[in-house]
Amino acid sequence: MESSAPAPRRRYAGKTADQRRRERRDALVTAALDIWQESGWAAVTMRGVCARATLTDRYFYENFADRDALLATLWDQMRDETLQMLLDAITPYADQGPLDQLRAALFAVVHHVGDEPQRAQIVFGDHAGSAVLEQRRRETIQMAVALLIELARPHLRDDIDEVAFRVNVLMGIGGFVETMLAWRSGLVEADADALVEHLTALGAALAPGFLQS
Repeated sequence: MESSAPAPRRRYAGKTADQRRRERRDALVTAALDIWQESGWAAVTMRGVCARATLTDRYFYENFADRDALLATLWDQMRDETLQMLLDAITPYADQGPLDQLRAALFAVVHHVGDEPQRAQIVFGDHAGSAVLEQRRRETIQMAVALLIELARPHLRDDIDEVAFRVNVLMGIGGFVETMLAWRSGLVEADADALVEHLTALGAALAPGFLQS
């Protein structure tokens, strides 16, 4: 009786086909991130990315349906890293009050934008002209709103107006993103620490109607 076991996968230079494909995908993503950070999202093109990664367009389309799919992948990666940075900043303050947690989160993100402006422009840059990035931006704001509401929930009064609270958080997140855009472009003249204090003060002004006394 013949064996039905699958044939072993071929290896090239000690690597399987899946490993080599992952390496090619990583090379394309790295090249695209470099181009975006250097010249903005509009400079991320299939040919430019392939040239930077020293790969042919065949391998581009092996991994991404089109340029928009690549841009969405880059955005999602940077979004996830930013949200994780926010959570990591809050964790040491888990036993403290919500305004202490807010200040820690603001400190981490504002300093990230100030210290790594090229990297920060992916999430906190101008994406006008890209439908996929504008959609991702809107979705990310809603994700951040949901995350902050969840984090704040243990500290909220029982009788809060849920709609009013969501509207306030949405305005806060949306306003924060616009403030980062203005700060990056020089329209807001303040150093990172001063900006954190201004933003924390705004959060403190909005909080009393919702937080437990």
